[in-house]
Amino acid sequence: MNLHFAWPWLVVLLPLPLLVSRWLRPMARNEAALTALVPALLASANATARTGSSNAPWWITAALWCAWLALIVALCRPQLMGDAVSAPTTGRDLLLAVDISGSMNTEDMALGDRMITRLDAMKLVVQDFIQRRSGDRVGLIVFGTNAYLYVPLTFDRNTVAQMLLDLRGNEAGGKTAVGDAIGLAIKNLRDRPAHDRVLVLLTDGASNAGELTTERAAQIAAEEKIRVHTIGFGGDTLRLPGLFGLDAQIVNPSTDLDEGALRQIATRTGGHYFRARDPAQLTQIYTTLDAIEPVAQSAAQVRPRTAMHHWPLSVAFALSLLLAARSIWVARHA
Repeated sequence: MNLHFAWPWLVVLLPLPLLVSRWLRPMARNEAALTALVPALLASANATARTGSSNAPWWITAALWCAWLALIVALCRPQLMGDAVSAPTTGRDLLLAVDISGSMNTEDMALGDRMITRLDAMKLVVQDFIQRRSGDRVGLIVFGTNAYLYVPLTFDRNTVAQMLLDLRGNEAGGKTAVGDAIGLAIKNLRDRPAHDRVLVLLTDGASNAGELTTERAAQIAAEEKIRVHTIGFGGDTLRLPGLFGLDAQIVNPSTDLDEGALRQIATRTGGHYFRARDPAQLTQIYTTLDAIEPVAQSAAQVRPRTAMHHWPLSVAFALSLLLAARSIWVARHA
């Protein structure tokens, strides 16, 4: 930290009492009617100018000039300059709507040599995406039979990522209310600045619950200029163990996915539709979204400032009290 003066040019006022006493001496004769610091300095300066010395003790004159100097220093606005820091940036208002219906517990996602649920795969990918959204306000909506605002829009990406990890499948009901999830996003985004309102919606099924249809939700989102990127998630094959020694069955676990509706939502709102069949594809989709919706650029660095003018003002005030007390004492004992 170092000391900085915002208005250093005000130091030119320092010799003001001497200048006034030299060129405007008649004003100084009126000091009996004044009680401010400058008239006192004028009186001291005039006495010195007339007789070559002041009748007042030397420390009185010194205290007056110290008080005047403290006032000038305060007027110059002294500030402590801190170390340079990056200013917060404001990017997009980005809501993530994730399906946590019962079908998200389907284990059809390969992670290495083991299978994990769709929900766990989504958590791994999306939390990394959240951490990359520096400068964005990020929020989280979860939906199943009902839609809930799980985390309001915030710059605290760590909290959003942690809340995402705490999600459990089927907590919002076993069905899928895609329209209501979009409607809830519209409610939370419509008052935000235009052109920076984005919803990324991930689901593995078709909308079969809620009050708002996907068509109506997409229409309202388009009217509010909210871009909706949709992701259809789920594997194409799932091996089911056979019964009574029969061979395992291979089924398509994503037969309920309504790609047509998701594609229509994205197209109508100016977004994109993506299909993810495994964690690797989902990772690539969120990387693509980073390119489509780039984060805010780093802002210029700023240096925090702490005002320090109260210190010289306190010195001037203390000296004024001292001089006033001395004047009262002299008057009473004259």
